[in-house]
Amino acid sequence: MSTLRVFHKELAEFLQRLKTERRLSPHTVMAYQRDLNALLGFCERERIESFADLDSYQVRRFAAESHRRGSNARSVARRLSAVRTFLSFLVATGQLKSNAAVHVQAPKPSRRLPATLDADQVARLLAIEGDEPLAVRDRAILELFYSSGLRLAELVGLNLGDVDTDDRTVRVLGKGSKARIVPVGRHALAALADWLRVRPELAPHGELALFVSRNGRRISRRAVQERVNHWARRQGAVTGVHPHMLRHSFATHVLESSGDLRAVQEMLGHASLSTTQIYTHLDFQHLAHVYDQAHPRAKRRPD
Repeated sequence: MSTLRVFHKELAEFLQRLKTERRLSPHTVMAYQRDLNALLGFCERERIESFADLDSYQVRRFAAESHRRGSNARSVARRLSAVRTFLSFLVATGQLKSNAAVHVQAPKPSRRLPATLDADQVARLLAIEGDEPLAVRDRAILELFYSSGLRLAELVGLNLGDVDTDDRTVRVLGKGSKARIVPVGRHALAALADWLRVRPELAPHGELALFVSRNGRRISRRAVQERVNHWARRQGAVTGVHPHMLRHSFATHVLESSGDLRAVQEMLGHASLSTTQIYTHLDFQHLAHVYDQAHPRAKRRPD
């Protein structure tokens, strides 16, 4: 009898538990089934006739085979998670004594470098003209994103008292309700001053939010995302611009100019320096591009 048929009962019972007890969506259950069918196929090829015969070495081989067959690191990690959960179910139901996948580590996914705008693209995006309140507000929002590297949630959470125009700083409440003080550049200060002059046309008396919507209430994250996208299209900027791209651009440009990773970490509000270090890869990428374009011995001669 084939291994797949022997294991079919256990797999069917597990999938049913996912549907009825954990109430997972059909899409998620199907993903589990695909990943576990891959395991059953591996067991078939390796002539493993019982899950009791499956050891950690074989689980590692299964992960390595998945990688060789074209699965990326994230897919392999998801597949191992499915196997680990399934084997835990077999242990819990008394069908196995131990989980062979529990100590098998997934390959680390390569960190995707964040997309950024260059200085010219940022300048084009920020060149918003017009003195209508919404245009003035949006110019201040975009300038502040780029000037101070704020997260979207941090910007929409700002109150009037958080901006100190004399000290040229803004007080930000970041992740974990940790406050930090971030410098504000002169262009952003000028844009904020313009916005504060017209803000009473939209904001009712007593409203604390720094940025308000057309109806006078604190602007939402969704509204800010839509306005950033609106101006990116209107100003002819690159497609797919979003608030976090301005934060990434801020960090990259400050690091390119200063080389001070610790300062960038503090301004971004990163708890760990390792999170900030991704911008060193962007900085190196930029330098490598400049080198390739400028150095006479870097250019490939035409054949």
